[in-house]
Amino acid sequence: MAHIDLSDFPILQTKANGKRLVYLDSAATAQKPLPVLDAVRQYYAEENANPHRGNYALSVKATELYEDARALTREFINAKEDAEIIFTRNTTESLNLLAYSYGMHFINEGDEIVISIAEHHSNLIPWQQVAKARGAILKYLYLDENGRITTEEIEKKITEKTKLVAIVHVSNVLGTVNPVKEIVKKAHSVGAVAVVDLAQSIPHFPVDVQDIDADFAVFSGHKMLAPMGIGVLYGKRELLDKIPPFLYGGDMIEYVYEQEATFAPLPAKFEAGTQNVGGAVGLAAAIRYIQKIGYDHIREIDSKLVHYAFSRLRELDYVTIYGDGGAGNRCGVISFNIADVHPHDVASILDTDGVAIRAGHHCAQPLLRYLGINATCRASFYFYNTPEDVDTFVESVRKVRGVLGYGSK
Repeated sequence: MAHIDLSDFPILQTKANGKRLVYLDSAATAQKPLPVLDAVRQYYAEENANPHRGNYALSVKATELYEDARALTREFINAKEDAEIIFTRNTTESLNLLAYSYGMHFINEGDEIVISIAEHHSNLIPWQQVAKARGAILKYLYLDENGRITTEEIEKKITEKTKLVAIVHVSNVLGTVNPVKEIVKKAHSVGAVAVVDLAQSIPHFPVDVQDIDADFAVFSGHKMLAPMGIGVLYGKRELLDKIPPFLYGGDMIEYVYEQEATFAPLPAKFEAGTQNVGGAVGLAAAIRYIQKIGYDHIREIDSKLVHYAFSRLRELDYVTIYGDGGAGNRCGVISFNIADVHPHDVASILDTDGVAIRAGHHCAQPLLRYLGINATCRASFYFYNTPEDVDTFVESVRKVRGVLGYGSK
């Protein structure tokens, strides 16, 4: 367990509107520490070449760095073999790959696809399109009054007709940690394939894909300290071997003839064209940084910050917090609204104090519609935040209604 050195994050030393930056939007993207920035800079300054294509030393080095990043990622999530790790641009691309390569080929008319009402649009729209194209039925797991998926709902919705279940591990709106092992087990009991969206969980706590028994799992590097533009698709080898490529072109082929082609083995089969080697190098550096800090330490900081922020916001009777009635098992996120004030106005006013939060529907319109609202404010925390950040945030929230003429409280 390492000490958190905030000087590792240059952007947190900057100012916003002349005030100290309080960055509370890590659920959208995490800030990048110096070891990640340095690794990417070094790659492009000293090691840049096209991997898998050259017999010269620089290309061999780029290949080694790219494949080392794959091996480290495999170890990080406890996949069985490196070939089960496919590099993509982000969670969204990983899910679209699955929708087109698996969904469009193995989901048939009358089959049922089950997702939760709390899915990010990235894990909703692809399956919605598969259902429309294939004549399948899209069903939803709904939430109880505390924003949780109950065992009763799982048992009722996942049936013998279910062929695929896609579930978010942690809600990007409510911070709810879903019972993914229970959901995956139920999916497998009826012969369905299970897809798990790790985008909001893997920055905060360890994920073991073999323990979850996910058939596929996806996440983005940029939410866990890595650069934007690098993502991961994990899949069990037997399924990845079975499904066709998503993109066609260079490096994903074995032999090409005028009228036909054969495809390369995993993982190259799904990595057409020149890949984001700098992003993979950055992802490897981000994984090492997280391992240095330690997930136990990260979870401890997350928990204290969320509980402290929750208790401070509960002091304000004009603030409504969504999800669990208590701080509960939240993971780094608090969504809230201020009475009589639109979330966009809240975010703009907080920005004048240097506090950066998100406002809107958070790419989860069906969830917000289910909750009976159009938008929320969202404060999301990571291990580089501090109790002082929470205090600045809450004091800024206290000023919002006064700025808009609703009194001083």
